[in-house]
Amino acid sequence: MNKVQFTETVLRDANQSLIATRLPFSKFEKILPVMDKAGYYSVECWGGATFDSCLRFLDEDPWERLHKIKAAMPNTKLQMLLRGQNLLGYKHYPDDVVKKFVERSVKGGIDILRIFDALNDLRNLEVAVQAAIDNGAHASIAISYTTSPVHTLKKFAELAKDMVKMGAGSVCIKDMAGVMSPKESSDLVKAIKDAVSVPVVLHTHCTTGLAFMTVLKAVEAGCDVIDTAISCFSGGTSQPATETLVYALKQLGYGVDVDEKALIRINSFFKPVRDEYLASGLLDPKVMATDTQALNYKIPGGMLSNLISQLKMQNAIDRLDEVLVETPKVREDLGYPPLVTPMSQMVGVQAVNNVLQGERYKIIGKEVKAYCHGEYGRAPGKINPELMKKALGDEKPITCRFADTLKPEFEETKEKLKGVARNDEDVLSYIAFPQIAEKFFAARKAKEEKQVKYTIEAVEEE
Repeated sequence: MNKVQFTETVLRDANQSLIATRLPFSKFEKILPVMDKAGYYSVECWGGATFDSCLRFLDEDPWERLHKIKAAMPNTKLQMLLRGQNLLGYKHYPDDVVKKFVERSVKGGIDILRIFDALNDLRNLEVAVQAAIDNGAHASIAISYTTSPVHTLKKFAELAKDMVKMGAGSVCIKDMAGVMSPKESSDLVKAIKDAVSVPVVLHTHCTTGLAFMTVLKAVEAGCDVIDTAISCFSGGTSQPATETLVYALKQLGYGVDVDEKALIRINSFFKPVRDEYLASGLLDPKVMATDTQALNYKIPGGMLSNLISQLKMQNAIDRLDEVLVETPKVREDLGYPPLVTPMSQMVGVQAVNNVLQGERYKIIGKEVKAYCHGEYGRAPGKINPELMKKALGDEKPITCRFADTLKPEFEETKEKLKGVARNDEDVLSYIAFPQIAEKFFAARKAKEEKQVKYTIEAVEEE
């Protein structure tokens, strides 16, 4: 039997999917030494929405968070999710910024960069992949999996071949919506294993109830690494449970190195954390349930929880079913993009606008306009001509890689932030999220000044 390795997602995608990435470092710091000895292939702990959430909601420096995790987990490979030329933001950045971001991420402690493009446009991955390799990290290039008339088994296998030519150390099938069926996973893993010789990784979600079967069939087909979440943060829009799959795969005779006793300790630690979020309402029971309708509307876990949050904020949660019906229609109009960040946000926001405005495309988001213009890459299929006309008017879409039109930005921004940014990491935080980073820098300075004041007063009293 093959050996199967596990990537634990509780520090990133599991809590991103269930509690909108509101898990501060202080909530998991004490369990990190146990996780470090659990025998994971890797622990996904950074990237995705963690960067934005640290600055915006958690009052944390995401770079400092990474350094602390690395210090507490020196024996485990740390993994991050990187959106290619989008990095961790929602637009394309110049090549110099992408190279610098990857360099600082690796120096900060990242060992594996899972790099993907929302449209599977490999032009948007080249710079990030090469930067990962140049800095000595493992580039795991991901296929953004989806089903549509324009996505076929043959095309995905060809994509995997091209990824390996680019330097992929492994190929990941990224099923962000949990819509991959057991048969589809078996067929796709076999097709990719026949096409390339690097390890194959599977990432999926439990949203539709398919995940455990999908993972098992993928393993039977030769999948090497699977993404799972410790059980109390598993299920629903998160990943399948680590302990369950360790138990099942060991019994079936697969080689599994994960320490089951460590898993018990890890789950016992996170149970009260989960219960706290349930009690506060941040963990909505809706995202913990199985929803087979996702097989129709193809909405990934993080996107679903964000949609619910958006509608609640506008006192329109009763319109959720309408938004779920509208979402696949918007996706078709945009040429069937996979629903992964930033495309999931674009499609979701546009679907919400279409429903709440009472008229389709009465308001077109600037991101959707940029997508139609070609600024995110090539659409997988044909964009609705009427939508193109409404979004662009007489303007012609671009055909080149959008980053080729962007001027270098890092050094200029570094100069601009003199006296504010303390290091290159601060500059990168600002480039990714300018207004949020500014607020964070100001709050950090005020907190430190307050601390100094208290220290001086305490000394004077003595």
